[in-house]
Amino acid sequence: MNQIKTEKILGSRRFSNYWWATIVLLGGISFFLVGICSYFKIESSYWLSNSSLLFIPQGAIMTFYGMTGILISLFLWYTIILDVGSGYNEFNNKIGLITIFRLGFPGKNRILKLEYKVKEVSSIKINIKEGLSPKREIYLKTKDMREIPLTKVGEPISLYDIEKKAQEISNFLKINVEGIE
Repeated sequence: MNQIKTEKILGSRRFSNYWWATIVLLGGISFFLVGICSYFKIESSYWLSNSSLLFIPQGAIMTFYGMTGILISLFLWYTIILDVGSGYNEFNNKIGLITIFRLGFPGKNRILKLEYKVKEVSSIKINIKEGLSPKREIYLKTKDMREIPLTKVGEPISLYDIEKKAQEISNFLKINVEGIE
């Protein structure tokens, strides 16, 4: 029987992050160029006439929005390159240890590595909140009532998948599951 179970956690290198970082960059560059072209009174293209666009106020606002879009995009690309949020969960019944490892932003707290003894864990908790921004998360609940998230941040997992995953972890660790009715 396998004594070690490891789950890889996908960080910020998801398709949706690549998509939004690219779209925001292209939009930001477009706004910035239109604003700059209005300042220098340059016709930017054949299909987009900006001859009636005054620099004050429209061009200045377009330049501001463009710079903001470019900066937001650079931040998104920065998190993608650093793969913020990636890591793994390791459940080791052989030595009785649970390791939660995540990468963060550079600095003294870049690496987050939490270790818990299996006997310190009281249960696996499922937290499901429906609504405008639904949350479906699995937590490791310790005997001193701390709740440590085990699931990735991002797209919500289906109810079936989250219950199945929580049940697998609880069966592997031989502990109870909270939150399933």
